[in-house]
Amino acid sequence: MNTRGLLDQLLKSGQDLLASQAGKGSSGKPGTSAGGLGSLLSGAGGGALAAGAMGLLLGNKKARKYGGKALTYGGLAALGVLAYKAYGNWQARQQVAATEPQTVDRLPPAQAELHSQAVLRALVAAAKSDGHIDERERALIEGEFTRLDNDRELQHWLHAELNKPLDPAEVARAAQTPEMAAEMYLASVMMVDQENFMERAYLDELARQLRLDPALRQELESQARLAAGQ
Repeated sequence: MNTRGLLDQLLKSGQDLLASQAGKGSSGKPGTSAGGLGSLLSGAGGGALAAGAMGLLLGNKKARKYGGKALTYGGLAALGVLAYKAYGNWQARQQVAATEPQTVDRLPPAQAELHSQAVLRALVAAAKSDGHIDERERALIEGEFTRLDNDRELQHWLHAELNKPLDPAEVARAAQTPEMAAEMYLASVMMVDQENFMERAYLDELARQLRLDPALRQELESQARLAAGQ
């Protein structure tokens, strides 16, 4: 199963979609409304299938404050760079010898695939954290993923991730290294609307289950804000 290619498409795809939705808002035309999944899909443009899938995951979340820029500006490698910076800044403040962070942008393909699968799992879970993905929306999202990548093993995996109950502890178990945990949390921060109580509570529990040092968590959120221009 190859999740890296699909995840990279998703992370890079949202930029045009989010710009399009923002444009609708500035022109006075209605943007995404409850039940507006069709407009998200059609608004993604002719061949922008990944934008449609990302749009469905984002839902009606004001372009997800951080995700508007940070999540979509550079794909998986850019996510790794942000995690690397956060991890490096955190290490510099510790009273122990620093080691080179092994983030996804610095790994060979086989290891990068493990990281990408963990990050994709975190993204899907974060998208579910406000409860907006119902049965109809799950079917639409799976349809978009199928059009993006017809790998049956990957489709089965995504189906399972979309349909399982939200469980931060189960998500966190995918983190095999501290760097992987940092990337998963960073991706989740970029995906959610932190003004939403349910989503903020999910992030708090995910950070606890990932056993993130509070100072590292702060650095990751700081990198997300900087990348989003906030």
